[in-house]
Amino acid sequence: MAAGYVTAGITGRASFELSVRSLPARRSYLIAAGLEPALEYLEKFSFTATEIEYLRGLSVLKNVPVSFFDETLPALTFTGDVWAVPEGTPVFPHEPLLRVTAPLVEAQLVETALLSTISFQTSVASRAARIVGAADGHPVFEFGARRAHGTDAGVLAARGAYVGGCGGTSMVEAGMRYGLPVAGTMAHSWVMCFETETEAYVRYMDLYGRQAVLLIDTYDSVTAVDRIAKAGLKPGAVRIDSGDLIKESQLVRSRLDLAGLAETSILVSGDLDEDRIRALVVAEAPIDGYGVGNALSTASDAPALGGVYKLVEIERNGEARPTVKLSKGKVTYPGRKQVRRVASESGEYSHDVIGLADEEFSGAGYSLLERVMVGGRRLRVAPELVSLQERTQRELRCFPASVRDMQLSGQYSLRLSERLQALMTTVTGALHDAER
Repeated sequence: MAAGYVTAGITGRASFELSVRSLPARRSYLIAAGLEPALEYLEKFSFTATEIEYLRGLSVLKNVPVSFFDETLPALTFTGDVWAVPEGTPVFPHEPLLRVTAPLVEAQLVETALLSTISFQTSVASRAARIVGAADGHPVFEFGARRAHGTDAGVLAARGAYVGGCGGTSMVEAGMRYGLPVAGTMAHSWVMCFETETEAYVRYMDLYGRQAVLLIDTYDSVTAVDRIAKAGLKPGAVRIDSGDLIKESQLVRSRLDLAGLAETSILVSGDLDEDRIRALVVAEAPIDGYGVGNALSTASDAPALGGVYKLVEIERNGEARPTVKLSKGKVTYPGRKQVRRVASESGEYSHDVIGLADEEFSGAGYSLLERVMVGGRRLRVAPELVSLQERTQRELRCFPASVRDMQLSGQYSLRLSERLQALMTTVTGALHDAER
């Protein structure tokens, strides 16, 4: 397509918007995430000599003019402008999470990278927000790297999970790259490598002291606690990874307290998700924290978010013209857009209005999309991840409880502005007229 645009002489500026057509099942909102890695990608966007030579050798590109490989690609960088919804913001279907305005070739070539980066992390952050909500104030740690679809995905999942509210990750690479808090425990293999379970715990605590989290279900959780107490060990926490977690945690808590280890916390893991965690909370199981793997790193209940990146405006003959797609079930709205989040007098959000970027909105609230990049360069330093996590929690509290709850008892109101609806009618009519 890039070669086609250049050959056809269509090189004016274009605007594309990234959004989600519909919410996955059991979602009443999404949490925007992945923006900063996407902006980092845009700033570094270019083609190497090796990549260009590979493209030159593809038979499908054999008819492309030599100048495309010798002149266009070597000089190509991203020089566009970007407007985006800040990470940690709840968003809804059809609302642009990001808008790119750039020369057409640049705007088109970055589509796949932007979609994969933002859609994946948004999926993970959205699941994390649900899981953290279900935990009702108890910390949740991301433990899912080994279930991720590759180590890079594991790193990005850890980042998205933190934006969504998780307290830390077991993925050390993510900790190093993004400054995330890291947390981990021993594996069952540690216990199995020693002659006795007691020796395994003693040697581990010799190294890690009170910060040690001892895994106690390799053989039997209750017996393990007795052995820990008999050895005079005082771990910061123990972890249970199997069995009936309500019953096991109750027995372990009782045994720990009896042994004078009231300050030792209980962490549980093992195929946890928001439903299992909610059941544990409702049962008042004596659990102090949760380690969640697959449900976070793969967003297992909705792994494919279905984000789209669609052309909304194209420059023709020096004039910017709004564009529309009319495919059945996949209609898009024309023009560069803005979203206004409207609040009631109490400060609770009541509805969103999707309108045009240059439109004046009425009512208390704020506009979601902010300008974050001009001429291919970011306008600000990347925010601290903890501030994005805080934004997620702060913004969610401003929505009605019916929108936030796990039962999906309420649906948030989305509206189209009169100007956007009028433009849709005008552009659709003009399109039909032009084809007659």
